Amino acid sequence: MYLFKLLPISIVLLIVLAPLHKLQAQDKTFTVIIDPGHGGKDTGTTGTKRYKDKNEKDIVLAVALEVEKIIKSEMPQTKVILTRKKDIFIELKKRGEIANKANADLFISIHANAATYKATGTETYVLGVHRNKTNLAVAKRENDVILLEEDYEKHYSYDPHSPASIISLTLMQEDYLDQSIRMATIVEKSFSEVGKRRTRGVKQAGFVVLHQTYMPSILIEIGFLSNEIEEDFLRKKTGQQKIAASIVDGIKKYKKELEKNSIKDSNSHASVNNNRIFKNVTFKVQIASSSNRVATKSYNFRGLQNIERVKVDKFYKYYLGRTSDYNLIKQLQVKAVEKGYKSAFIVAFRGEERLSVAKLLKSTPQ
Repeated sequence: MYLFKLLPISIVLLIVLAPLHKLQAQDKTFTVIIDPGHGGKDTGTTGTKRYKDKNEKDIVLAVALEVEKIIKSEMPQTKVILTRKKDIFIELKKRGEIANKANADLFISIHANAATYKATGTETYVLGVHRNKTNLAVAKRENDVILLEEDYEKHYSYDPHSPASIISLTLMQEDYLDQSIRMATIVEKSFSEVGKRRTRGVKQAGFVVLHQTYMPSILIEIGFLSNEIEEDFLRKKTGQQKIAASIVDGIKKYKKELEKNSIKDSNSHASVNNNRIFKNVTFKVQIASSSNRVATKSYNFRGLQNIERVKVDKFYKYYLGRTSDYNLIKQLQVKAVEKGYKSAFIVAFRGEERLSVAKLLKSTPQ
C-alpha cells in the first residue's frame, strides 16, 4: 500500500528530519508493533551452520515473544502487537499494513546480522541513504525477501538489484526520520548499558519493511549469527532475555520522552493573551531539515509556497512563513499539517537569536 508515488531521482536523495513525535491524544493507547523478521520459507541468515535448527527467523521470533512478555508485565497500559507469533511467511507490505491499521506509535523490526568477517555487536537502522557499501549490503540482504513473494513487481515500486531504487525509499518515511533516529539512539544505548552488549551504533539504510510504515520505525540487528560466540549467545534463553530487556528499556525511555514533551507542549499554550503580535520577534513554521540542499520550489514541499532555507551547522532547515503575528503563524502551521507535515512546529527568533515560544506566549506582547 502506497500513499505517495516515487519521485524523480533528483529529488529522492532528500532526507527530511522531523521534530520529536508527540502523543496524538492523552487518551490514545501507546501502541508498539514488534516485527520478528523473516519466517516460514524465508529462513533469514543461517549463521555459522554449526546448528541444523533455529535460523535467524526462529531466534528473532523468540526475542520478539520475550519483548511482548516484558511489555505486558512492566508496561500494562501499552499495547503491543506482533506481526507474527509463529513460524509463518508474511510479506513485507503486510507487516506495514498491520502497523498502519493499528495506528501504531512505534514500529520495531527485529533481525540478526551476518558478515564475511569476524563482526560483533548490535546495530540499529533507520530508513535513509546508504553511507557505505556495508549498509547497502545489509539492506539488500534483508530486502531480498520480496523475491519470495508472488507477483512482487505489482506490489512494490522497487528493484532489489538497483541501489538507486533502494535510495528512493527514503522519502516515504521523511516525516518520522528524526523520531526514528531518536528511538534508534536510545535503544542502542540500552543495549550497551542494560544488556552490556557491544554497540555498533545507529545507521541508515533503505529497508523495504521500514518504507511501508507511517510512524517512527527502526530495524534492529541484535547480533551476528556468523560469529560463533554471538550465535551461541543469541540461541540461549538468557541471551534472548537480555536482548529483549534492552529493547523494552529503550521503548520505556522513548515513551517517557514523548509524554514529557507532550506535557510541555500543553503547558506552553496556557494563559495566552488574545493580542499575539510580538514586536521585533519573527515566527516561522519549521517543516523540515535536510543534509542536502534542496530548491525551495513548491513541488518539493507538497505545494507549499514561500519556503525559506537556512543552513545551520551541517543541515539545511526549511521554514514556512515569516511574521510577528502568532495567530497567523498558527494558521500556517495548520496548513503545513494538512499538507502532510504532521510534525511541523513553530519557532521564534529575535534577529539571529532563537527564542523560546513557550516563554513568549506567557509574556505580554509588545
